[in-house]
Amino acid sequence: MSARAPVITLDGPGGAGKGTLASELARALGWWLLDSGALYRLVGLGALREGLDVGREADRASAVAIAEGLSMRFVPDTGEGQRVELAGEDVTEAIRADAVSEAASRWAALPSIREALLARQRDFVAPPGLIADGRDMGTVIFPRAELKLYITASAAERARRRHAQLSEKGVDANLDRIYREIMARDQRDASRGAAPLKPAVDAYVIDTTGDNVATSLSRIQALVAARGWPAD
Repeated sequence: MSARAPVITLDGPGGAGKGTLASELARALGWWLLDSGALYRLVGLGALREGLDVGREADRASAVAIAEGLSMRFVPDTGEGQRVELAGEDVTEAIRADAVSEAASRWAALPSIREALLARQRDFVAPPGLIADGRDMGTVIFPRAELKLYITASAAERARRRHAQLSEKGVDANLDRIYREIMARDQRDASRGAAPLKPAVDAYVIDTTGDNVATSLSRIQALVAARGWPAD
């Protein structure tokens, strides 16, 4: 990593707000944005569409082939975040489905899948800098990042946020079921052998429980400004 292309990593569990914060920070700095979770969701989506089972060895090889051959693009959007395309298809909404999130978490536990996506993620580094959002950005993908953040929130808070998102879309969702799924996903992500979810030893932990986006972003921008990167 050169001085011309610094990296800021945001790791943490799903629903903590790191995606929104990463997007806002990238917009403020004018840097590139890597949503690494989208890559794993694309693998999960592809595996679901092909009916692959993570428990079958032959299907694991097929999933690795999907990961290695992803024809995808991140397209800047006028709204929040960016559009995700797979082979020209807009799958921005499709990869956010709960079934895809569950599949992505299961496939991401495989070292072969993570290895298949390693180089692709590192290729996102480019001037003037990169904001990398994921689960292992600061621990595995960019261990020498100039600034590492770990964005977290209580499971109950994250469940409420997800429930509110689904309700706004008119989806009838059960809060207790969402909470149980979040707890199970957290346990699986934290206990996997390959790149378990955890803060980097030199990461700043930002707990967003009870905070709005502006408050959390302000805390991050103070850390960014201390390193001489204007983010306003």
